[in-house]
Amino acid sequence: MESYLPEGFGDVKPKNSSEEALQRWRSLCWLVKNPRRRFRFTANLPKRSEAEAIRRTFKANFRVAVIVSQAALQFIQGLIDYKVPEEVKAAGFQIGADELGSIVERHDVKKLRGHGGVEAIADKLSTSITGGISTSEDSLKRRKEIFGVNKFTESPPKGFWFFVYEALQDMTLMILAACALVSLIVGIVMEGWPKGAHDGLGIVASILLVVFVTASSDYKQSLQFKDLDAEKKKISVQVSRNGLRQKISIYDLLPGDIVHLNIGDQVPADGLFISGFSVLINESSLTGESEPVHVSATNPFLLSGTKVQDGSFKMLVTTVGMRTQWGKLMATLSEGGDDETPLQVKLNGVATIIGKIGLFFAVVTFAVLVQGLFTKKLQDGSHWSWSGDEAMEILEFFAVAVTIVVVAVPEGLPLAVTLSLAFAMKKMMNEKALVRHLAACETMGSATTICSDKTGTLTTNHMTVVKACISEKVMVVGESDFNKIPDSTMKILLQSIFNNTGGEVVNNEGNSSKPEILGTPTETAILEFGLKLGGHFQVERQKSTIVKVEPFNSLKKRMGVVLELHDGSYQAHSKGASEIILGNCDKFVNSEGKVVPLDESSISNLNGIIEKFANEALRTLCLAYKDIGSEFSPESPIPTEGYTCIGIVGIKDPVRPGVKESVAICRSAGIVVRMVTGDNINTAKAIARECGILTDDGIAIEGPEFREKTDEELLELIPKIQVMARSSPLDKHKLVKHLKTTFQDVVAVTGDGTNDAPALHEADIGLAMGIAGTEVAKESADVIILDDNFSTIATVAKWGRSVYINIQKFVQFQLTVNVVALIVNFSSACLTGDAPLTAVQLLWVNMIMDTLGALALATEPPTDDLMERSPVGRKGNFISNVMWRNILGQSLYQFVIIWYLQTKGKSAFRLDGPDSDLILNTIIFNTFVFCQVFNEVSSREMEKINVFKGILKNYVFVAVLLCTVLFQIIIIEFLGTFANTYPLGLNQWFISVLLGFLGMPVAAALKMIPVGSV
Repeated sequence: MESYLPEGFGDVKPKNSSEEALQRWRSLCWLVKNPRRRFRFTANLPKRSEAEAIRRTFKANFRVAVIVSQAALQFIQGLIDYKVPEEVKAAGFQIGADELGSIVERHDVKKLRGHGGVEAIADKLSTSITGGISTSEDSLKRRKEIFGVNKFTESPPKGFWFFVYEALQDMTLMILAACALVSLIVGIVMEGWPKGAHDGLGIVASILLVVFVTASSDYKQSLQFKDLDAEKKKISVQVSRNGLRQKISIYDLLPGDIVHLNIGDQVPADGLFISGFSVLINESSLTGESEPVHVSATNPFLLSGTKVQDGSFKMLVTTVGMRTQWGKLMATLSEGGDDETPLQVKLNGVATIIGKIGLFFAVVTFAVLVQGLFTKKLQDGSHWSWSGDEAMEILEFFAVAVTIVVVAVPEGLPLAVTLSLAFAMKKMMNEKALVRHLAACETMGSATTICSDKTGTLTTNHMTVVKACISEKVMVVGESDFNKIPDSTMKILLQSIFNNTGGEVVNNEGNSSKPEILGTPTETAILEFGLKLGGHFQVERQKSTIVKVEPFNSLKKRMGVVLELHDGSYQAHSKGASEIILGNCDKFVNSEGKVVPLDESSISNLNGIIEKFANEALRTLCLAYKDIGSEFSPESPIPTEGYTCIGIVGIKDPVRPGVKESVAICRSAGIVVRMVTGDNINTAKAIARECGILTDDGIAIEGPEFREKTDEELLELIPKIQVMARSSPLDKHKLVKHLKTTFQDVVAVTGDGTNDAPALHEADIGLAMGIAGTEVAKESADVIILDDNFSTIATVAKWGRSVYINIQKFVQFQLTVNVVALIVNFSSACLTGDAPLTAVQLLWVNMIMDTLGALALATEPPTDDLMERSPVGRKGNFISNVMWRNILGQSLYQFVIIWYLQTKGKSAFRLDGPDSDLILNTIIFNTFVFCQVFNEVSSREMEKINVFKGILKNYVFVAVLLCTVLFQIIIIEFLGTFANTYPLGLNQWFISVLLGFLGMPVAAALKMIPVGSV
């Protein structure tokens, strides 16, 4: 069927689809019963255009403001004329929110200087640039009242009655409601109350039942998405308050807060730069400008929503929430919604095709039924006189035709995708995986390759220094005596550890308690090592002044600082990947603490130690320094050669429990796991072997070697690569691109750093680390792994497959009901002039196959068997040959049974008398419903014969089946007047249920017929 879809339905990609593609498929869906419901979980394109217009306007205004501000610099003279509002003054502040907003948003240097600079602004905000704001309840309350909170306006949550109203917007239900009204009026006029109202009330009751069940399902989905949205927005930042460093939610930030930001963080509010090093800010999310902006004391303006591309710094928060441009933009963007998934779009296409077929059948059925009545009247010669009963009969024909459209247009198909995805996303949240984009759930089920980081994903990320080579001696932490290290060596080692770091040692509760180490796991391990050596962080920091910092990034694989010593001279320190730093050294500190040249034998010895540490699965880092004299400008780059090697440390990062088993599960599922890491190749190989990633027929390669290969060489090499060490983000991006384009793999990639963003964006599924990941990485990702654990990635793959297969099960079930309901009513109308299934009955069938069917089949939990199948990959057809076999076989069985009952039912059940037609139609209806009930059970497995495995664990499925059977009994036995049914005897019930049940052995027999898997 997918091959018959119009071209527009195949243009939507799992991510980064163009707006034209999203618009194109919408225009092709011409037969939609309820657009509000059908398109609820799709992107709101007008809102996105509105957000883009806001961004363009801000960009234009921003450029003008900067030009005006620069022109005004030359005219600055003394203080500006600013009057503090009385309410601001009464609250204890000397500057208002509007004034602060205009300074930062317009980059108004004149106003900033007029107020006395950043420190004066901090004083006017009653804060300290070192200690931050007071956290007394009264102080925080006053700040919130004057300056507002850091939240943007969101649309209010939709209540249950909103979804009832939305379900009532269904065009076919409206037409049926009109039919019911006419039926009520005509019936009451002709037959009086209550007898004449039965048919109309039956349709009304059915419509209300459909509406309330649909609304309940939709409301539950909306609550699930609301919970997930709340989880997505959980972002924390480091602030100083009351003189103490602490983590708080960005939504708790207030003007006056002092925020500490590093590379990869998102600027959480508008503010002013206080101090920092090498700060580059990417403002593209706000202004559209891709060129990063250098922020410093001369250009101190920071805008909310922008990203820290490089550097680390402290900022003073000045404006929050809806007073910022980012707040206004996010308020609009939040209504833009998620992009629809390819499967949603495909199923919309399928629904459109079936809808066209259904509309054709409905029109023909109505025409045949009316023609039959007209022919009968011609024969009787009464074609010029029409009674009320005959008018009611035509109205019933019309209602049946409309109900055929209700059943034929499978509105539930695309919505089942959303239901299944919402269910999976909620469950995955409990499994420590936060899905940011709906399509990721779906795509992960087709993944054929996972490119995983090592540190923190395959390993625990709880790092400790266990070995070190200092002064030519290899020492074991906790066993060796570090007091034997010469004093001069110890002095320079501690200076390097405590100054050349992105971490910090703080004591939040006074000097008596154990100090807290802040920073990445690697920085924490080295700082902890420094403390064990007897060093003191603050003491070492006071011995010198840091004048320049180049933070660590995965491209350079090193970090560096320049210190100004007390004697006025400068000293550079470098730390990073052992081979790279050692390659920058021409001297080292020997066993006597003297600096001596590095000769070949010393280099060979140190490289041997690096290799030995790496083979023990230790991460190795080299520490080095260089005296650079008394002349150094902060604008100059930090030297990259001529260093003196201080020592090498070996950091233990154990493999996570369960990773080896998860890798084995992925391998058995046909998913290739590759390790892509920045670590030493020997460390990477040792860990990869321990995890089961590196096998005898696989190869390990280093990034520099990989990037030198030609496309022809890569064609042969990439399928064998299992480990890539010393890789840069560009190497990862190149590998992902080749796997996607050349090998047609569906690629999942993990990443945590800012530089991983391109690879996460390029991959089919970007997986960011929730603990170690930067905000930039998380924003580029589709799924956030909250516990940074590879086992969670394997769980995501399992849930992805579950979503895909659950939707296939539901589609198979719904298409079977579609085919049978259409053919039965159409063929019956053509051949007998009567439709066995009435409007009320068809509405009930529609609810069984649509809302209830989706609830039952689209929410099946995953089984371990899913990870024993081969992945679908990029080119697999969604409606497979297996599904067509089951649909056509089951449809044929059901049609034969229904047709036999229509033609031979009276004699088989020995029916005669005035109610024989009504009883037979009731038996047909009952048999048809039980065929669907048992077909629903058979649909739990599309290929396996045992469909009962795990059925009792799925409470939703069991509840839906029981409710369906219970309500069917009520309809037949007690609601006959409204539903056009007649109470059945025990033997009639038994045969109806038996004929439905026989569909299960038929389904089992069908599964033995071999068909291709495509």
